[in-house]
Amino acid sequence: MYLVIMAGGVGKRFWPRSRKDNPKQFLNIVSDKSMLKLTFNRLKKISSTDKIFVVAGEHLREKIYNELEELPEGNYISEPSGKSTAPCIGLAAAVIKKRDPEAVIGIFPADHLIKNDEKFIQCVKTGEKAARQNEALVTFGIEPTRPATGYGYIQYTESDVIEKGVHKVKTFAEKPDKDTAKKFLEHGNFLWNSGMFIWKADIILEKIEKYLPDLGHSLNKIYAALDQQDYPEKLQQEWSTIRSQSIDYGVMEKADNVYVVQSEFSWNDVGSWDVVYELEAKDKNRNVIKGKNIKSLETEGCYIHSDGALISTIGVKDLIIVQEKDAILIAKKGKTETIKKLVNRLKCEGKEEYL
Repeated sequence: MYLVIMAGGVGKRFWPRSRKDNPKQFLNIVSDKSMLKLTFNRLKKISSTDKIFVVAGEHLREKIYNELEELPEGNYISEPSGKSTAPCIGLAAAVIKKRDPEAVIGIFPADHLIKNDEKFIQCVKTGEKAARQNEALVTFGIEPTRPATGYGYIQYTESDVIEKGVHKVKTFAEKPDKDTAKKFLEHGNFLWNSGMFIWKADIILEKIEKYLPDLGHSLNKIYAALDQQDYPEKLQQEWSTIRSQSIDYGVMEKADNVYVVQSEFSWNDVGSWDVVYELEAKDKNRNVIKGKNIKSLETEGCYIHSDGALISTIGVKDLIIVQEKDAILIAKKGKTETIKKLVNRLKCEGKEEYL
């Protein structure tokens, strides 16, 4: 089985620690190892390193090889620019199909936190079997533990099962409000959408060609140019015409033969500083302190990270404070999803040195 790590994200929600040349997946946010390294080590338990590929921008190539010394030289798939998941996955499928026309591919984001590797590996093997034997598009749904509003949901049918715990998908639901999320949990057949997938390379390329014909047309040209001397030029030429597309919107919500593996491993997409605060151990004042140069008085429920600068707080509560290099973020807990807007504004104002 081939395994693909999508590592091209920019991690705007983790500014100011996440920067364009050192994005979220390289940060040791939840461990002493980077998110990318944790993902790679987990996937090594499923397949040999010669079957593991990484997709990211060319500007991250050297950094990724420094981080993943075992990654074979030919297993880096360079995407000219980030255009969401459908082009990324399509490019990976084309490259791997060229090597192995019968390939089954697992797709995994570089920045998810997964605990209980044994259950994860078991679910992946179940998904591989379903994809290989039924030519299904397989995704992974996580058993919800709370009415979360930050995740998409997958509703599955109770009756249509192709393997134990592998159900036909009935519908995909966008991130709900609190009341809707509670109804999903009460209904019982809704799972969190993890954004991880398994399918045959040729099947996903067929579905892209059917539901995203413009992208499919470009991928056919890229596939034909693989192993040719002018491949870099052809890739750049076609990539410039490709629109940003999500694989969920573009393919999964339209296709038939979509199945979900009912997964019980602990999973978190670590999507914001608020989530990091919840994951970390707190002191007696419910603070998470990261860094030696932090002095706090009458401070409660805060996440404080210092890259070396002295940070002093008095009489504050429920704040996210992150200092990295030349920038400081101060945000009220519950508002960190807005950081992406802030980063976009900095870009619009030409403050690239802070990005």
